[in-house]
Amino acid sequence: MLRHWKKRWPLGFLLLPLSAAGFSYETPAISPETESGFEEKPGWKAEKFAVAAANPLATDAGYQVLKAGGNAIDAAVAVQMVLALVEPQSSGIGGGSFLLHFDGATVQAFDGRETAPAAVDEGLFLDGEGEPLAFMEAVASGRSVGVPGTLKMLEKAHNKHGALAWDALFTPAITLAEEGVKVSPRLHQSLASDEALRNDSLAKAFYYQGKDTPVAIGEVLKNPALAEILRQIAQHGIHVLHEGAIAEDLVQRVNTHHDRPGEISLGDLAEYEALIREPLCTPWRQWKVCGFPPPSSGHLTVMQMLGMLDHQAMLEAPLDSGAPSGGWLHQFLEVSRLAFADRNRYIADPGFIGAPDGDWNTLLAPAYLAKRAALVSSDKSMGSGAKPGNPGELNVSWAVAPSQPEYGTSHISIVDADGRAVAMTSSIEQAFGSRILADGGTGLAGGYLLNNQLTDFSFVPEVEGKPVANRVEAGKRPRSSMSPTLIFERESGEFVGSLGSPGGAAIIHYTARTLVALRDWDLNAQEALNLPHAITLGDSVFVEADRFPEETLDALEEYGHQVTQRELTSGLQVIMRQDDATLFGGADPRREGVVMGD
Repeated sequence: MLRHWKKRWPLGFLLLPLSAAGFSYETPAISPETESGFEEKPGWKAEKFAVAAANPLATDAGYQVLKAGGNAIDAAVAVQMVLALVEPQSSGIGGGSFLLHFDGATVQAFDGRETAPAAVDEGLFLDGEGEPLAFMEAVASGRSVGVPGTLKMLEKAHNKHGALAWDALFTPAITLAEEGVKVSPRLHQSLASDEALRNDSLAKAFYYQGKDTPVAIGEVLKNPALAEILRQIAQHGIHVLHEGAIAEDLVQRVNTHHDRPGEISLGDLAEYEALIREPLCTPWRQWKVCGFPPPSSGHLTVMQMLGMLDHQAMLEAPLDSGAPSGGWLHQFLEVSRLAFADRNRYIADPGFIGAPDGDWNTLLAPAYLAKRAALVSSDKSMGSGAKPGNPGELNVSWAVAPSQPEYGTSHISIVDADGRAVAMTSSIEQAFGSRILADGGTGLAGGYLLNNQLTDFSFVPEVEGKPVANRVEAGKRPRSSMSPTLIFERESGEFVGSLGSPGGAAIIHYTARTLVALRDWDLNAQEALNLPHAITLGDSVFVEADRFPEETLDALEEYGHQVTQRELTSGLQVIMRQDDATLFGGADPRREGVVMGD
């Protein structure tokens, strides 16, 4: 049993309308982990169900829903609403999400990715001379805000699969917003290090109390505006975020931004549609790994990396002194360069561009991956020399998009008592998104943050006369790196695990390395998450500071990698079904999350 905290409400309340539930919810007597550094966690075992999320209060909300007889989708709704309150810098109702759901027989992919407003075009992030804006100038502006999709996506998933009443699932978040939650070290540090958020008058008044100093660690922060917005959504449905006063407030906040106003409209909000897509399920030795199709690049890039690794002759033992070895890291980094080269040319919103040969799986064809893997040298890094391959014919010759930053995000993994499972990755992109706080027109303190997801488009619409697949277009969904993942036994189809991570483009590296550690290195979920990270998004290699032996770093440099140590703050959540049919969950030691279950 994973339960560490006293039950907070009668188990039957979720079956009743919110107004008639007849229960008293107390803020759980816990506070998140002390800081964003590295704090080892034990891993958690459960017999029947489990939920893993980035903050203990959010995990607790999901646990209570599962305990009350709710299913994985019900729990995901409750968890996400609490994350909007306690981890506002990462995800919330002003952003977008991808959700994979296994109902015991089939997997569905629910797409709640933001869309570009109808009034924008490919020049959205170009200045008056046609040059791309500086990244942060674009981020902290009205131009960066896409039409949010998280709530419409959750509503669609709940309508199809939810067991408990929609309105009751908002009770934990509403209660916590009204009573207040203690400011975590991670939120405080994020506020202290961010300068742009203070330029928003509502955000400064709420998070900095009108001063330059952010709310203190441990201070109880109430959010009455968010409580009222969530109450309206609970009682009247998500259309209140897309129509009426709350929607009007969103449009006004974006379109009257003090520096760079956006062009979002009430029509954009009213017309947004969450989609159900066919997941990509890829055989990988004894497993079948299911992930999200484009506009996510996550699954395709992860599985390209893993497929190319399987075509490599191993240079040395993959683990050395409790960390990935220099030889294994060299191969891992090299295949990631090749996979990212393909990603930057081919992957974008499938409503606007076509897959090579009309099928995204051409990028995962064994013969193609074997050809790509042969480009990896056993003794020398290719550095910035990775070029995209030719997996199949295209209707348009796409340019390779220049690299640009990606940030943000939170991940939720859930397995319920009936074996249904969720892997959901949710984001507002950069920390604190567009740095625009919206109060829904309530006039109350607080509110929710709006995304900056449009900066996930390429700022440059063409390169050397060729269009960039991921350029800005009206109604288009920007490419994402979010990689919610469900694992199954290849032969039997039995569920094996759920995982995912935040981390921008590095999500892909974090997810790929974790899958290898789980399948090939005989590590449990927590042991896999405790391993140090190494990534490359271009020429330089970034390794997690103070986590690798000097001999490993020296080996990477001997291969020709330019190595820099830095913080690599993943937020992986993993739940795996063990051989005895019990569950074992891990939460990333770099963040505040925990796993709970029975």
